[in-house]
Amino acid sequence: MTTMKAIVQDTYGSAEVLELREIDQPTAGDGEVLVRVHAAGVSRGDVHLMTGEPYLVRLLGFGVRRPKNPVLGQDVAGDVVAVGPNVTRFGVGDEVFGIARGSFAEYAVAREDKLAHKPKRLSFEHAAAMPISGLTALRALDASGVTDGQSVLVLGASGGVGTYAVQLAVAAGATVTGVASTPKLALVRDLGATEVIDYTQEDITDGSRRFDVILDIGGVTPINRLRRALAPTGTLAIVGGENGAKWSPGMGRQLHATLLNPFVSQRLVMVTNKEHFSGLDRLAAFVDDGAVASAMDRSFALGDAPEAVERLAAGRVMGKVVITV
Repeated sequence: MTTMKAIVQDTYGSAEVLELREIDQPTAGDGEVLVRVHAAGVSRGDVHLMTGEPYLVRLLGFGVRRPKNPVLGQDVAGDVVAVGPNVTRFGVGDEVFGIARGSFAEYAVAREDKLAHKPKRLSFEHAAAMPISGLTALRALDASGVTDGQSVLVLGASGGVGTYAVQLAVAAGATVTGVASTPKLALVRDLGATEVIDYTQEDITDGSRRFDVILDIGGVTPINRLRRALAPTGTLAIVGGENGAKWSPGMGRQLHATLLNPFVSQRLVMVTNKEHFSGLDRLAAFVDDGAVASAMDRSFALGDAPEAVERLAAGRVMGKVVITV
């Protein structure tokens, strides 16, 4: 069995549980490809899989007492080195990006339907940053129906999903207002936002302004306050919700919005991601048109992956961090 270097965890916990080890290289099964990893993106989901919190994550098949897959990482960019049975879209040598199992490693296995051909104008690092965050932002834009001429408010505009959401909304012809903290305002403006709001200085939900669409990304603002900033027939799209809960994944606001939606003139929707190559192909088309790029914070070597995950968990990231393998 050929071996490889990978970031492995035997138990749930903080970044201290992550270790660089030599382990067996995986093999591609039916409908899968083996990717030589050039870069791996770090997403909020990696933090949840590392800590095993909220605990519901463990009950959804990721391992109750310890991680079922000890190698962390999902976002990936690299080249195909082997294909399993019934793979029709890729061959050895193809450069790809998408979602894999255990991408914090020299090699990772991915389902064929979760990969797309890497845009030539993107480096492996910039491509690896895009899959999960870019797909989530794309779903948010689709769910909210952003169109030309609308006013769009993006809460969490400087984060991984937010940076793509701002660019996609601008590409759709919307006038975008981005909300972030003081050090991150310049980034949001550079992404194409017409206006930036420092949430430490101004409450955009005080009712003084109204927007056609609000994209609330990973926030905790109550629904009633968000609705005060929404046009009478506008759309609120809620993407995640990091509330630090140990058991539930912060879905309270989404459920509240779903129950309230039939009784109000405003449209309140919950956004869930869809991991499929069709969305990756759409993102690649935006990249080829020059409309979307990855806003990079910094990159880390594979052995420094624990520091990368810890940096994201602590909220010190603007845009995306990646691991270069």
